[in-house]
Amino acid sequence: QELEEVRSWQGTRDVRLLNGNVRRWEGLLLPNNPPYNTGAFRFELTFSPNHPLEPPCATLRTPIYHPSVDLEGRVCQPLTTHMHWQPTTRAIQVLQDLLLQLDSPDPQNVLRPDVARELQERPEEFRRRAEEHTRLHAEPRPN
Repeated sequence: QELEEVRSWQGTRDVRLLNGNVRRWEGLLLPNNPPYNTGAFRFELTFSPNHPLEPPCATLRTPIYHPSVDLEGRVCQPLTTHMHWQPTTRAIQVLQDLLLQLDSPDPQNVLRPDVARELQERPEEFRRRAEEHTRLHAEPRPN
């Protein structure tokens, strides 16, 4: 049911089970705002055996130049921390939150301090690098 909800949301495309495993989903996330809205970013959502008591883990498999995403694709996402997690939170809310984070980088949720500093101190340089990184690494956006 949650998988179908995510599949029908316009912020994602091609969402499917990874290797038929109901606890591992993958798909494409479609940012709305520059500098990321020219590409699609492959994500993986992994659910613990204790879900929904424990939060899922969102990982970006497509490299992205973003202050909240480290070089391994781990995301600094407060919603999925044990402190903020609610068992009633749905998978679509996790992905909506992730998309919002990509669309509006927050210098407070940081895994790459150098990129966050650049965003704050030299926003034009940040935007140029992020656009170039998106052009080089992101997948083409589906129609």
